[in-house]
Amino acid sequence: MNVVGARPQFIKAGPVSRALQRAGIDETLVHTGQHYDDLMSDAIMRDVGLRDPDVNLGVGSDRHGAQTARMLEGIEDLILDRRPDAVLTYGDTNSTVAAALAATKLHVFTAHVEAGLRSFNREMPEELNRVATDHLSDLLLAPTELAMAHLGNEGLSDRSTLTGDVMVDALISVNLDDVAQPEWARGEYHVATIHRPSNTDDPERLGSIMSALGEIGSPVHLLAHPRLAGYLDRHQLPVPANVFVRDPLPYSKMLKVVSDSEGLITDSGGLQKEAFILGTRCTTLRDETEWPETLEGGWNVLAGSELSRLAELVIRMPEGDRGNPYGEGKAAEAIVEAVAGHIS
Repeated sequence: MNVVGARPQFIKAGPVSRALQRAGIDETLVHTGQHYDDLMSDAIMRDVGLRDPDVNLGVGSDRHGAQTARMLEGIEDLILDRRPDAVLTYGDTNSTVAAALAATKLHVFTAHVEAGLRSFNREMPEELNRVATDHLSDLLLAPTELAMAHLGNEGLSDRSTLTGDVMVDALISVNLDDVAQPEWARGEYHVATIHRPSNTDDPERLGSIMSALGEIGSPVHLLAHPRLAGYLDRHQLPVPANVFVRDPLPYSKMLKVVSDSEGLITDSGGLQKEAFILGTRCTTLRDETEWPETLEGGWNVLAGSELSRLAELVIRMPEGDRGNPYGEGKAAEAIVEAVAGHIS
């Protein structure tokens, strides 16, 4: 049983789902419905080649507790009905921890893809989800050596396997030369995404971010999660003349515009890494990252507390070889092999 619910999980599950099919392993694909807007859900699933889910729980948005509770109940019912040999859960969302709780309490073998990430900021719901999921799960599929070290420090080495990062599998499967640019992606521009509550929920903080984007000397295309668009409208925050609020993009187009941009400005975890792999400088509107490998050579810079310097930071010149900390794009096969080895 493959459990997904949010945009980053659809991207990760695509290569794993295809690897399960190649290995002849039957799969039940469950969509919790945590992301339900077409641009954040169905369009992304189509774009990454993830097949239609067998079940969509349709939980929608709510407070963390209420949303997770509905997922937990729905996944538990499905496990009791379908009786899977294993449950795969991905990343660090409420869908992740709900699947791990449901499966382990029913004594079903549980594997966590993208295990071992740590930001060490317990105010982030994602940090709590990923730590809880790692300590619940039977098999921890770590993307990097540093993730393996974190798991070892928490006494979880015996359950841990280094697989590489499945996001590399997804990224290299896209031929960017075949992806059409949006009409607005011309000349010099920056791409921005903002979605974390720490940046969006406080009007003063969000206003400061918008002002800082306005100081950048080139167009900034802000790909706005529906939640962000709502906050901008509700708080009547001015949008600077060089900032253009756009709808989210499908996965392949997002990679294309980031690859061709002057730089990415984001608070997303996954996009930091994608920019790094693509060789695009990233400026992160946070004070910590679960992907510290991206900081090497200045390819990523943490600017959560340095909004006054944002215009300066986004035009810095990274230095040095990025290396290959996330693997060769063969993580999906390694994940399926590790899971199959434990349940055969």
